[in-house]
Amino acid sequence: MVNEHKLREEIVRHAHRLHAAGFVAATDGNLSVRMDSRRILTTPTGMSKADLKPYDLVVVDHDGNTLSGRRRPSSELAMHLLIYRMRDDVHAVVHGHPPTATGFAAAGLALNQPLVCEVVIGLGSIPLARYGTPGTPELTDALAPYIPDYDAVLMANHGVVAYGEDVQHAYMKMETVEHFAKIVLVTHQLGRQHILGEPELAKLIEARRKYAGTTSRAAMPLRPAGD
Repeated sequence: MVNEHKLREEIVRHAHRLHAAGFVAATDGNLSVRMDSRRILTTPTGMSKADLKPYDLVVVDHDGNTLSGRRRPSSELAMHLLIYRMRDDVHAVVHGHPPTATGFAAAGLALNQPLVCEVVIGLGSIPLARYGTPGTPELTDALAPYIPDYDAVLMANHGVVAYGEDVQHAYMKMETVEHFAKIVLVTHQLGRQHILGEPELAKLIEARRKYAGTTSRAAMPLRPAGD
């Protein structure tokens, strides 16, 4: 049975973490949780994630219609609804603008090279979706090709969306994306990258299947930016 009060507290706690980490500013970002087959709990539009309270959250159905709540749901709700429709295993979505990862997205660069073993095991490759205007079908159309096979996506000139089994896992995937982006940036500054080879990558992909329980192609190396 869904404990709505607990879910509200979890969303608010991670919204505060998102803001404290500098992954959002002003009223940026949005989070949601799939409560059951009929309802989704989401952050409202126009509120700083630092100020969010449990009673500010909005309950919507899977078509985006408001079922309860005093505020309007996030203007980017369609992105969340798309992910829930395409991934039965996903129960939470987090969207933000972590600075380093968003810098890569604004530069048109995916985070798709196998440079850090923990990232390959825990998340895999992080593709770059083409630009789409927020809150429009352009954005969901750009994301749709990547959702089945990846758990985090860079959105060109926009930010990052990550999703998982619950809000904590979705948030940690966002955190991993930003941490990896910082590492990749250092390799660019140093002027060199040591890419893991096929034998090493094969072992990591097997470890990913064993420990993460996934057969996703997200762990494949050297996917072209925007592919």
